[in-house]
Amino acid sequence: MLNDLEIEAAAQALAGAERERRQIGLLSLRYPGIGMGDAYRIQERWVAAKLADGDRQVGWKIGLTSRAMQQALAIEMPDSGYLLESMRFEDGATVPPDRFIQPRVEAELAFVMKTDLGPGAGVHDVLEATAYVAPVLEILDTRVERRDAGTGRLRNVCDTIADNAANAGFVLGGRPVRPDLVDMRWCGAIVSRNATVEETGLGAAVLNQPARGLVWLAQRLAAGGHRIEAGQVILSGSLIRAIECPPGSTITADFGPLGSVACHFA
Repeated sequence: MLNDLEIEAAAQALAGAERERRQIGLLSLRYPGIGMGDAYRIQERWVAAKLADGDRQVGWKIGLTSRAMQQALAIEMPDSGYLLESMRFEDGATVPPDRFIQPRVEAELAFVMKTDLGPGAGVHDVLEATAYVAPVLEILDTRVERRDAGTGRLRNVCDTIADNAANAGFVLGGRPVRPDLVDMRWCGAIVSRNATVEETGLGAAVLNQPARGLVWLAQRLAAGGHRIEAGQVILSGSLIRAIECPPGSTITADFGPLGSVACHFA
């Protein structure tokens, strides 16, 4: 377990990396004893500083919901991070060239909440508490290196969690639909970069039912004194693998009957 000084130092290092658009070394190498609890404490401290500077929380993101990603990081559960107002982009927006370090994009379903959701909720409770679901692009960025050059060691789940679960932005778009009017397991996305299809995926890739991620999130947040609240946007997990977005990339996710969502990286 890391002490308070180590938690603060790690949070400041992440803040500096984001501010200066550079990556820092693996926290899991700097702090060999780091655990998931420490990683969430680092995330909380980093986000608390943003909120103190005037940013505002607007929701949560859920990651590591696909079996492939869980196996890659040797973990059997999702992770989560904060959504802040400063992370929001309008559908069709151009992302400035100096905004991110190594942006990638994932296509997901966003849940916009009608009522609060506490621990003990099941899938039907999630659907009842949801005002609507809509297509969303999650913009990922990595303030922590993906691989250590000296040792070849890859980022682990603690590095990712501390780094706000790699979340950096989101683009909400498409057509809002009540959750009882769509089978989310069969919601599909065709995702293109510069008019070339890069990935396709279905909602079933997300824990076999995207609403299950919110069941997990409600339980995890309760352990830390938080809850899913009415009006919040919840990113439920990616239908696809992350797509790299070098400058000049235009990303479009076509969700069929749910419409499309897009953004451009200048």
